[in-house]
Amino acid sequence: MARKRPVIDLDTYSALDAYAIALNEYYKALRKAGFTETHAFWLLSDRDSFPDWIIPNLPNRIDNIPYEDDDED
Repeated sequence: MARKRPVIDLDTYSALDAYAIALNEYYKALRKAGFTETHAFWLLSDRDSFPDWIIPNLPNRIDNIPYEDDDED
């Protein structure tokens, strides 16, 4: 008999809860896809490997800030 899984409503969770849930789901999907534990953990530690939609509210990265160089050569 199949067990009914609880529905995750992201509106009831804090940003940290949603982030942890997304990491857990990403890890489980990587393992299901055939990645070893080592490779799955390696991908989890590299935020650039995440799809844009997996964690929608990532803060802006520092390289998005325009850089003004006052010292002109």
